[in-house]
Amino acid sequence: MDKKKVDWRKIAYLAAIAILVIVIIVCVTVIGYKLITDEMDKQDYDKLEQMKESAGANVTRPTTSDRVTEPKPDVTDPSQEETVPTEPGEPQILEHLQVIYDINNDMVGWIEIPGTDISYPVVQTPDSPNFYLRKDFTNKKYATCGTIYVREDCDVWAPSDNLTIYGHNMSNGTMFADLHGYEDKAFWEGHKEIYFDTLYEFHTYEIFAVFISSAKLDEGAFPYHLFDDAEDAEEFDRFVANCKELSLYDTGITPQYGDKLITLSTCDKSIEEGRFVVVARRVI
Repeated sequence: MDKKKVDWRKIAYLAAIAILVIVIIVCVTVIGYKLITDEMDKQDYDKLEQMKESAGANVTRPTTSDRVTEPKPDVTDPSQEETVPTEPGEPQILEHLQVIYDINNDMVGWIEIPGTDISYPVVQTPDSPNFYLRKDFTNKKYATCGTIYVREDCDVWAPSDNLTIYGHNMSNGTMFADLHGYEDKAFWEGHKEIYFDTLYEFHTYEIFAVFISSAKLDEGAFPYHLFDDAEDAEEFDRFVANCKELSLYDTGITPQYGDKLITLSTCDKSIEEGRFVVVARRVI
């Protein structure tokens, strides 16, 4: 009897189909897993916010009208240097943050931009830079969204002239994704304030610059994230001028030497290794 010829083309075709099906299954599984874990992470942070809101139900944050304006000290006159009043006992953690701090003692504050989904605990690990880049707040376990954190060289408590705070630009709209709303000046006009409360004090900042930069410092990118304490007024003014020059629009606000700044940084996909940056000065 004649043996039937093997149809290698058919076998190759079926093998290709099988491989394609396997690839599709793997991709769907990976994407599905990411969507599920991202949603779980979102729910965890939502729970933290609910805990904070519940604990602070009777807390009233100060407004600009509550601020007592005092002349800034003349930094060139030693007799006018700022002094920190001494108070008996340890500083008290704000009531609405105590319950969150008890979960993770790396917490240094809480950041919120009213009218957006940005409302998260903020951590800092000076001895372990970028520790929270892919770690969650509650369990310190791997999480794609990570936790919003302060750059290791910044002093939250003094504070430094500028605090750089990092957060991911998540595709599900969490973490610092909403910062991209500031690409539109109309959005800024309706969301000019940032709340960054440290463990012990309420603080409000007003945004003065919004820009897109790059992480490629070797190609001359603006190293905005490396600025923490100015040696003098000239260095401070130079940083502010660079931010305003790069800004997508003019806010009409120019910080003065002695003001305290905050810089929020997230990823931007419009350029290679892009960064979307929002800079604000403290008003309370």
